[in-house]
Amino acid sequence: MEPIDYEKKLKELEKTVRTLKKKLERSEADRQQLENVSEVRESILKNVISELEESQIAIKNRGDELEDALKNLKTLQMKLVESEKMSALGVMVAGIAHEINNPVNFIYGNLNYAQQYFQDLLRLIVLYQKYYPEPALEIKKEIEVIELEFIKKDLDKLFQSMTVGAERISEIVKSLRTFSRLDEAEFKSVDIHEGIDSTLVILNNRLKLPAANLPEIKVIKNYGKLPSIKCYAGQMNQVFMNIIVNAIDALESSLLKAAKTDTGQSITHHPEIQIKTGITDNNWVEIRIADNGIGMDEKVRTKLFDPFFTTKAVGKGTGLGLAISYQIIIELHGGKLECYSEPGKGAEFMIQIPIR
Repeated sequence: MEPIDYEKKLKELEKTVRTLKKKLERSEADRQQLENVSEVRESILKNVISELEESQIAIKNRGDELEDALKNLKTLQMKLVESEKMSALGVMVAGIAHEINNPVNFIYGNLNYAQQYFQDLLRLIVLYQKYYPEPALEIKKEIEVIELEFIKKDLDKLFQSMTVGAERISEIVKSLRTFSRLDEAEFKSVDIHEGIDSTLVILNNRLKLPAANLPEIKVIKNYGKLPSIKCYAGQMNQVFMNIIVNAIDALESSLLKAAKTDTGQSITHHPEIQIKTGITDNNWVEIRIADNGIGMDEKVRTKLFDPFFTTKAVGKGTGLGLAISYQIIIELHGGKLECYSEPGKGAEFMIQIPIR
């Protein structure tokens, strides 16, 4: 039996250990390299995910911006359309006022002469009757046919009513001219009461509600003493028109609703629009326009000045009237426009604009 060479075995074992150690070191290096690559990949992946999220947010924000821009464009378009309508209305009203004014002045200016001529002829007839009390039979018959005595009595009333009518037309023409300031862009001193009155003349037919059993809307004016106010007269008239039209619509809706529930009896509700003006302590002009219609709840009231918001039926309103009014008072005149209302207690609009 040969002796075991332990030294040789030991050397072989050491060699094997060294080989295994080198393999282990290479494996560790490979593992480290793989780990580093994995970390790089993970970092890249995180960056890609982060960039995607940021892109998503950017796309959403851009979408929101485009949506807002589209909404603003639609609002602007509708405001321009509404403004063009009001401007066209102003031009039309001014044209009508001009066309009516000339013949009315001609009629009104000649009424006094016509009345004087008729009075002269009547005096002549009286003289004939005095000196020829027994006229021919044919003349007697004609006097009876034309009812001469009635003509004598009625003539003054006739000319008085014609004069009143001509004066009324002149007042309407004056109001139309005042209202036609809608196409003016000049900032100048105006009489606020003239603007309100001219608007009421334009809307006079709306105050007489269409249904036969509905009472006429009564307008109560309580005007305070106001100085001339510097403002854009046409735009202010547009505000008055929008608010008063809203009040008329609310009253009409209230009365129609009452008519449906009425049990054959007459409607006792008395529709009213109250207009009050004055100067506040802080030297602002204040105009209050109130109705005793159906009113509105807080949810509706808070959205009242939003573009396109309306509670009216389709075709009855664009939802821009009060939004435009808000812009005219707040942005154009640096004033205030507020609404106070409760269900069943009507609505009141308060306009304030600085005197200077």
